[in-house]
Amino acid sequence: MKIRVLIADDHELVRLGLRHLLEDTADIEVAGEACDGESLLALLRCIDVHVVLLDMKMPGLSGVNLIAHIHREYPGLLILVLSISSDVNLVVSALDLGASGYIGKDCSPEELKEAIKEVSSSGKYLSASIAQKLAFCVVVPQVGAFAQLLTKQELFVCRMLVAGESHSFIASQLNISDRTVSAHKINILKKVKLKNLVELVNLINAQPGLL
Repeated sequence: MKIRVLIADDHELVRLGLRHLLEDTADIEVAGEACDGESLLALLRCIDVHVVLLDMKMPGLSGVNLIAHIHREYPGLLILVLSISSDVNLVVSALDLGASGYIGKDCSPEELKEAIKEVSSSGKYLSASIAQKLAFCVVVPQVGAFAQLLTKQELFVCRMLVAGESHSFIASQLNISDRTVSAHKINILKKVKLKNLVELVNLINAQPGLL
């Protein structure tokens, strides 16, 4: 049986592109399109769908209000948010109100198809980048929380690394060796559960209050 998807996005070109992409997938069928919250709710009253592919920012009802309404009126209906925003508070709100998954609009076509199939199969899907942000927020939920995880010297090194300073410059500022700076970087990444400096910079850019 094909997965019947309803596309909800206020941009016609986005809907057209999504329809073309999904209709080229053997086990997915586009059941309808909606350009705003009201038309989405009207469609749900007259067609049978399995997954709503929902943009969070459309005219009329907001994304969070739509999720709450759909989850209340159609508890078995799966909602996969497809949004340009990866703001942690928005993601948490969407999931708390009943969304089954959340994926960014910068995803690849293959990931979007996989997300729809995963939501349909298991009822849950988060893109890797969003899942990482949420997991990190469990460890570091409040502003300035890096100060609670890192020593003063590690915090200084962290700030300098995020600012793009070299190991030798940081070493000269602290009167330590380059090797010690490298050791600090390894400890920092381990404590904040990230793999590399790129992930650290991306996280701080997304949540500057952590430092």
